[in-house]
This record gives sequence, C-alpha cells and structure tokens, in this order.
Amino acid sequence: MVMSDWYLYIVRCRDGTLYTGISTDVDRRLAEHRQGGNAGARYLKGRAPLTVVLREKLGSRQLALKVENLVKKLPKAEKEKLISVPGRFDEIVRLADE
Repeated sequence: MVMSDWYLYIVRCRDGTLYTGISTDVDRRLAEHRQGGNAGARYLKGRAPLTVVLREKLGSRQLALKVENLVKKLPKAEKEKLISVPGRFDEIVRLADE
C-alpha cells in the first residue's frame, strides 16, 4: 500500500471567510468544493469564488487531523497570521506534534 502525503489547506471565500480542510490532493478537493454537490463541503456552497490561500504538506493523516483541529479552533485573525507570517504555521505543527 502506498502512503500519500496529507496537506492542510485554507480556502478564502468571496465573503472573506476562511475554510480549513485536509486532503491528499488539494487541487482535486478544491474542484469538488467548487462543483458543490455531496462531495463539497456544505459550508462552501454559495461562497464562490474560492481561492486556496495556504497549502502545507504535513505527511501523515494523523498529524494532518491534529493540525486541522488546532487551526479550526483559531480565531480568524490567527488564521490570517498563518497565511501571512513566515514560520507561524511551523509553530502550529509543533503544537500538534507534541
């Protein structure tokens, strides 16, 4: 069995809100979100255009889930720092990996 690398991604919606998710293929997942239907996240329906503003390779699914959980709990201002401040994302990964 081939292990795929997992990524955390953040999508900015038309209304400025941020959506956080994980996937082994961010481009495919974004296409699913854009198509709507049952494959896309309910939150993103009607919020297009959707733009990936952060894509970070994490490796294991377990770590990706931990980091996703931490990021989803952050206030929007902190998520904006993850996107714009170099090294900030590494701090979140270290917290999740403890």
